[in-house]
Amino acid sequence: MIVADHLTKRYPGGFDAVKAVSFEIGAGDMVFITGHSGAGKTTLVKLIGAVERPTAGSLLVNGQNLSALRSSALPYLRRHFGLVFQDQKILFDRNVMDNVLLPLQIVGLPRREAVRRAQAALDKVGLLDREKANPIALSGGEQQRLAIARAVVNRPSVLLADEPTGNLDAESAADIMAIFESFHQVGVTVVVATHDHHWIERYRPQVLRLDHGRLA
Repeated sequence: MIVADHLTKRYPGGFDAVKAVSFEIGAGDMVFITGHSGAGKTTLVKLIGAVERPTAGSLLVNGQNLSALRSSALPYLRRHFGLVFQDQKILFDRNVMDNVLLPLQIVGLPRREAVRRAQAALDKVGLLDREKANPIALSGGEQQRLAIARAVVNRPSVLLADEPTGNLDAESAADIMAIFESFHQVGVTVVVATHDHHWIERYRPQVLRLDHGRLA
């Protein structure tokens, strides 16, 4: 499903955040990307999610080479991904339900079906009873669950998360990781960037360990 061959990302100034990494992630795999701060974890997640474009090498997702894909085709490719980043980009001027509805409105799903899907996503993350709440009234863990609901409402085949438990207490972090595991169990490919080795020991995923941009 995801195949990287000497994948490289160079930023202005000549800094290589990811350096010639090669790996394969199969459909339905659970993969953790680990490494020290600044190792390139976030960049690699963004490359897989087509948020960043490779500088060199190739990255195939469902047979499509992201290095050669036209910019106009990227929005359609991204519909296959659910993205959960540290800066959750929650919209605080609309309620929980409207946050989750947004991706479905963008693709033009009829209102009735969109609401049904949004409610199902909120139920999956335990927020259905908060659908009318403003995100500012949610705890940090609840805001992260809201971000996950919005990420999965389009029923993506790949769920990507960058340090999803980094700012959470232990109980909330465990809840979030259990949600990711539940998606993995139903066949979603789950890729999580984390520096917390506790989750590696607990879930025993495939591990990509980065060291200054290279696979260790």
